[in-house]
Amino acid sequence: MNPASTSNPEPPIPMLPNTIQRRGLMMVLSSPSGAGKTTISRRLLAADSNIRLSISMTTRPPRANEINGRDYNFVDLTEFNLMVNRDLLLEHAKVFGNYYGTPRLPVENALAEGRDILFDIDWQGTQQLAEKARDDLVSVFILPPSWHELERRLFERAQDEPSEINRRMAKAADEMSHWAEYDYVIVNNDLDESVATARSILQSERLRRRRQVGLAEFVNGLKQGQ
Repeated sequence: MNPASTSNPEPPIPMLPNTIQRRGLMMVLSSPSGAGKTTISRRLLAADSNIRLSISMTTRPPRANEINGRDYNFVDLTEFNLMVNRDLLLEHAKVFGNYYGTPRLPVENALAEGRDILFDIDWQGTQQLAEKARDDLVSVFILPPSWHELERRLFERAQDEPSEINRRMAKAADEMSHWAEYDYVIVNNDLDESVATARSILQSERLRRRRQVGLAEFVNGLKQGQ
């Protein structure tokens, strides 16, 4: 994948007129490990100030470069199960032996305030979000251009031991089988093109009539000459 450009910053995505109230949306990016969802997510966040990353809870230990509260909220299994039992998570799943979940309250508050939330989660979490808040959800699945390229990217990023990479590759086929459950599919052959496509999806979904909760009031004002 091409590195992010620093010399030519991307233009901001245009928003709705300030007079029209809009409900926020939940944009999910899913992919097998190495297909590019995390890189695309970072580019989206850098390009647009009205979307922020959902910070998941997890029971796995932090990696060397991860910070609690920025990358994940790292908790023990007891605290995680307490959140599940109290229905305080929008979604949760067990992935590679560890548990992950999305706290409900921060997301619901953001959507009500017209702010968008970006999710970097797998198909299991996406299914749960669809069950609980389908009208707020926009789901995008990222595919690699080839099986060989997926394997190359995993080895090139050097974040995991070879045994872990082999396990992720073995799981990739099952993950990719869920592509048809998503609203959109992007084949990430070129990073810049994939980011541009994801940004176009975001802008189009913001303009859906059902999300423009202040549109009726705006139109009434137009009819009255305002």
